[in-house]
Amino acid sequence: MPFREINSKMVEATVVPGQRMFSQRGAMLAYKGDVTFTPNLTGGQGGVMAMIGRRVAGESTPLMTVEGNGTVMFGHGGHHVQVIRLSGDTLCVEADRLLAFDGTLEQGTMFMGSQGGVMGMVRGQVTGQGLFTTTLKGHGAVAVMAHGGVVELPIAPGRPVHVDPQAYVAHHGDVRNKLSTALGWRDMVGRGSGEAFQLELSGSGAVYVQASEEKL
Repeated sequence: MPFREINSKMVEATVVPGQRMFSQRGAMLAYKGDVTFTPNLTGGQGGVMAMIGRRVAGESTPLMTVEGNGTVMFGHGGHHVQVIRLSGDTLCVEADRLLAFDGTLEQGTMFMGSQGGVMGMVRGQVTGQGLFTTTLKGHGAVAVMAHGGVVELPIAPGRPVHVDPQAYVAHHGDVRNKLSTALGWRDMVGRGSGEAFQLELSGSGAVYVQASEEKL
């Protein structure tokens, strides 16, 4: 169910009988045809654990299940929208940055600390970002939101990419993440972004970075 980019802040999706998609609540701008929108309380393809992960990450509103026969226009808050297409790989994305995605994708959660250790936990406690990141796996498309536009940076073996944690939007591929600090522990007090923290992504894949550090 591909997305068609109308402009930098709006996408259109075709909904066909027998297929479904999920969207953030309030993301529907307009639609044509016989389309229904119902709250999804089971976390999509990820089941209850996906729902729990989203709630731990601070996403209190349920996803909406979109079904029927027609076209739907999505956007939210005037944010920039980036379409990411998956071909069997896994996309990791902050839960509150999801705009809409194909119902064929398997949804789950990843605890950032599982790769980043203690520093992964610091990311959630100090920078205000969630400890849990939503994962989407399979073949399909995902529309994500960001501030001020998005750039895709390739990650290659031996060439890691360092990102400000609050500029991070999503990543995919065979990628490891590790959060480190360029300052001492005393210097970190009261600092939540910028050069104090660096999210290092290594392996093979790509990371999407937004132009502004503003949190959605």
